[in-house]
Amino acid sequence: MVSQAPVDPVADRARAQRARLQAARAAAARVTDPEVPVLGIDDLGILHDVAIDEAGTVTVTILPTYSGCPAMGAIALGIEAELARDGFPEARVKLTNTPAWSTERMSEAAREKLRACGISPPERASGKRALFSPSPDVVCPRCGSPDTERVSEFGSTACKAHWRCRACREPFDHFKCI
Repeated sequence: MVSQAPVDPVADRARAQRARLQAARAAAARVTDPEVPVLGIDDLGILHDVAIDEAGTVTVTILPTYSGCPAMGAIALGIEAELARDGFPEARVKLTNTPAWSTERMSEAAREKLRACGISPPERASGKRALFSPSPDVVCPRCGSPDTERVSEFGSTACKAHWRCRACREPFDHFKCI
């Protein structure tokens, strides 16, 4: 005779809630940044929090990379669509500026994905100096040379600057340190 473990409805309910929360987070994490589609919002550090209330409504909190970032609307719509696809039709997306997003929130995987698609990742620096003075350590994502120069503070998007490699002569975007 096989004995069965006693049924614990509280533990079962807690497990089911954790599983739903993990599923909701995974759905939101599938969304990519429309300006740099090789990066997921989780790798970027934009996906801040996922919560489910007693009524079952999912609330996803995201951090804008900077004030007025045009990608946030598309990201919010993408999150709602992914959640609905996975069985969470009652979802809302909330933007917050606390804590402030910075490039320090980017995962190492995000930095590698940027390099792989020809964008120099931000250096690991913070503070006002990082914002206003370009690092001498910008390395070409194509050939790896540190012999680079900034062409323009303005790149293909507001979060990137345009650089050129003196070694391989190729232009590239550099993701600004924020």
